[in-house]
Amino acid sequence: MHATIGDRVRIKGRNVGMREQIGEIVEVRGRNGEPPYLVRFENGRETLIYPGPDCLIEPGILEN
Repeated sequence: MHATIGDRVRIKGRNVGMREQIGEIVEVRGRNGEPPYLVRFENGRETLIYPGPDCLIEPGILEN
């Protein structure tokens, strides 16, 4: 898995009724874009993650 700062993380709910979590990568701590990633979620919480199979990384929107 490869990511850069500003990319979006989507973590699918593991159980019925759990909603998807969406966050923005604010820091990449691995080499060459590899995990772990510091992610800021929509509720403002920041946490370090090692993405699993339930996680999708989407390219961030570049600002000019």
